[in-house]
Amino acid sequence: MPDSMATDNPSRITDLKVAGRVMTLDAGLYCIFHASADEAPGSTAGGAASEGLPGVRISRAPGPGGAGVGIATFDADGWLGAARNAALVRVPGAAGQILITIYHDPVRVSETPRLQVVRLADAPTAAGPGSAAVAPPAVVPKAEAPPGELTAHIQRRGDVAHALAEWMGTPGSGNWIEGFAIAPTRPITAEDIEYQAVLGRGWMSPWVSGGQFCGSRGMALPILGLSVRLKPQAAARYRCRVWASFTDGSRTGPVTDGAVAEAESAAPLEAFRVEIVPVAESDIPDDGERALLAGARAAETKPPRRPRKPAAAPPPVVEAPAGTARPRRARDIAPPVEEAPPIEAVHPGRGRKAPGSRVDLLKARRQMVARRRARQEP
Repeated sequence: MPDSMATDNPSRITDLKVAGRVMTLDAGLYCIFHASADEAPGSTAGGAASEGLPGVRISRAPGPGGAGVGIATFDADGWLGAARNAALVRVPGAAGQILITIYHDPVRVSETPRLQVVRLADAPTAAGPGSAAVAPPAVVPKAEAPPGELTAHIQRRGDVAHALAEWMGTPGSGNWIEGFAIAPTRPITAEDIEYQAVLGRGWMSPWVSGGQFCGSRGMALPILGLSVRLKPQAAARYRCRVWASFTDGSRTGPVTDGAVAEAESAAPLEAFRVEIVPVAESDIPDDGERALLAGARAAETKPPRRPRKPAAAPPPVVEAPAGTARPRRARDIAPPVEEAPPIEAVHPGRGRKAPGSRVDLLKARRQMVARRRARQEP
């Protein structure tokens, strides 16, 4: 800046004490944070320009040493203030370098920020750039009461334990979760489940088995989501469903089959819920709707009413071609109707006998005998 500008506007320019360091890290995943966050005060003696000082900014070192190094912080410019004071650093390959710049207020004597570097994982494996190795070891009590236990380290609360299928954390509280462990006891065991945490946008912790702690403790480093899945022997019979709530007020779930529960805004995770259900009930959101499903299934098992058999349609009538005699069937031939012989009225008292009487028969027989004899005479 020209000297004339500095002379004309001396109140607009504040010189800061700046110290820079280049740090070389082996391949792996690291967390860098203030060792004593509550002792990083803001300043009032230096005016608005000195608020938030002393402060630290982490960036990639210039030159080939910083190539490929990834840095994730709360602020996009890599600033580590008094409250949002943690950063994730991922170093691929053999080694990498980062530049740590410390800013001091020139009119106020303050302690230099004490940074702590914790290695979270070894170098990423062939599983992908977002996978890391192991999380910090922690002793987590095994669940004793069914159906299992959730444990988590929550901001301003410390380690918290709840029963499986209950909410871990408080939705809407704004207190983020730094790490968690899941230890089911029924209907599956801890050996049948595995999970991972979202450490940053596109950064996932390694898969860990049930009962193991995943994430961090006391580093002011929130996780941004989680993913839970069942191992093949349990996934054939059960489904794992996950609901999640985030500090920006957004929610997601249920997600299943190892899907990632995270917010589109990359907000920290403040609460989550994990439930293990049979495959047949995996599409029902909660217990209340399961009762409705049971009633619907019972209705479906009732035998259906047999439909009435439709009346057979009469056979179509086929007209015979012109000039062709229609074949006669037995049922088409009506039996001949015999007419009854006429009945002659017989008037009593007239001496006339009815035809067919005994006298007539004798008379006819005599005539027949006479004719036979006439034929036999020479």
